[in-house]
Amino acid sequence: MTREYRYDDFSLGQIFRSGAYGVSEAEIVAFARQYDPQPQHLSQEAAASSGFGELVASGWHTAAISMRLFITDALPPIAGGSQGAGVDRLAWPKPVRPGDRLHVRLEVVALRPSRSRPERGLMTLRSTTFNQDDDIVMSAEHTVMLPRQVPA
Repeated sequence: MTREYRYDDFSLGQIFRSGAYGVSEAEIVAFARQYDPQPQHLSQEAAASSGFGELVASGWHTAAISMRLFITDALPPIAGGSQGAGVDRLAWPKPVRPGDRLHVRLEVVALRPSRSRPERGLMTLRSTTFNQDDDIVMSAEHTVMLPRQVPA
């Protein structure tokens, strides 16, 4: 059985890393058609006349991939799952292109017990998503609520 983590298992400065995830042209276009139908995301032809001049992933697609890597690969399993409390400082400094391989680095930057729910704690993670060249393609700070250890 896999160990499930709680608030008390984390410490300031802890680092977690994901494996790599390859982004395909078909995936970029499919996401854009459904959620962000702007020319730079829909086809190479349409993107040629965009500000990017080439097909790039939507920032929201990058965020969705990053979230998947964050939850399924980087962060240890949370008992009962975590509950999102907010995202701050979201930025996409470089675009994601077809063929890029993304990976996520998480750092615990803040921990505090919940004042209104003593059985829960709040953890803030600095999330940085890199491409295969270690260029930053997304950064954000996520605050999540998670269970605390239950006294025996």
